[in-house]
Amino acid sequence: MAPIHPPQAARTVREALTARGVPDHDAAAVADVLVDTTLLGVETHGLRLLGTYLDELDHGVANARPEFSITKDRGAAVLLDANDALGVVAALHAVDLAVDRARLHGVAAVGVVRSNHFGAAGAYTRRIAARGMLGVATTSAASRVAPFGGADPLFGTNPVSVAFGDEFCLDMATSQVCYSEVKERARTGRPLSAGWAVDSTGAPVADPAEAHALSPLGGYKGQGLAMAVTLLTSVLLGAPLDWELAHVNAGSDGRGRRVSHQFLAFDPNAFGGGEAARRNCAALLATVRGSTPADPDQPVLTPGDPQRAHRARQEVSGLDLDDATRALLEELA
Repeated sequence: MAPIHPPQAARTVREALTARGVPDHDAAAVADVLVDTTLLGVETHGLRLLGTYLDELDHGVANARPEFSITKDRGAAVLLDANDALGVVAALHAVDLAVDRARLHGVAAVGVVRSNHFGAAGAYTRRIAARGMLGVATTSAASRVAPFGGADPLFGTNPVSVAFGDEFCLDMATSQVCYSEVKERARTGRPLSAGWAVDSTGAPVADPAEAHALSPLGGYKGQGLAMAVTLLTSVLLGAPLDWELAHVNAGSDGRGRRVSHQFLAFDPNAFGGGEAARRNCAALLATVRGSTPADPDQPVLTPGDPQRAHRARQEVSGLDLDDATRALLEELA
């Protein structure tokens, strides 16, 4: 089976999006995000989402040519109406705005409403970090996660990402695992790992077919983090709560999913200085990586290390794709 390399995949994504009316610069940006996320090994939020985004366009859920509008503007705090844009397009627009405002004010927060699924949060914090700032990103999501000790799915996987410099990028769900991984286990007939999900009574399950809700990361602490994300997005932005959102790939009667995002940019020059921040970050990473490992054959890693190693391998070997994603790319090509 011939490998699919990043430029080939990006071209296919771009052409599929422009065929649906997405402007070329937006299509190229979405392709870059999906391919880059796949290169980093985050398979659930990379090219595997292409089919979902095409469906959103085909069924009127996502607006191919959105007209963004700023509905509130306090300089360092902005509320952006995304006009049902593809989530990736909305997020990239917000990132540019956050960086521009942070250069003026030192700190900026851009909240986004009326958006759609934006993929991997780290795609946006890395872009903020690439411009010399510390970036934070989070998003609301349709309910999949039960509260600690509960059975009902009330929260989304509600990811949080923080990035600074060239090397540090934390991107994590506030659930034990993302829902896409549960679907992948069901597709391949593999059991769920312990503590990933519960059934309708709140009891832990191993069979993906019995998973009624995901479990929060770290028990009650993950529940608290999920609620904090809801405060930063739905509550603060006046947007729908997680249980009011339509799930990805679920019908929405041709309407946007009303997802909300929050992006923060911090200019280190407004605080201790850019050079000091970079120096201290380098020391932080070096000290953690150089600390004594429990297993001499398994060095201590920092957030972003495994992803960079994955990228280096795939840039040579071609993209690691599941069968369905490969088939879609080949069909579109």
